[in-house]
Amino acid sequence: MLIISRKKDESILIGDNVKVTLIETGDGRVKIGVDAPREVRVIRAEAAQMMEFNRSGAASKLSADVLAKLKNQSNKLDSI
Repeated sequence: MLIISRKKDESILIGDNVKVTLIETGDGRVKIGVDAPREVRVIRAEAAQMMEFNRSGAASKLSADVLAKLKNQSNKLDSI
């Protein structure tokens, strides 16, 4: 993993056509902007994991309580 320090409004480039900009920091959170072509899929890792989890059918093997907790966590992350 490459770790890069950035200040507000500074960016990094990924390849020739993806630009990631630090928009805001505070309260233990950061907001980033991703400028990428439409054909480049940009998704939070947690959302991708949940989608894979749902595709695998593993959700049907979990108790309703555990599944509700996972969905609640996903909803909290959506609001970030």
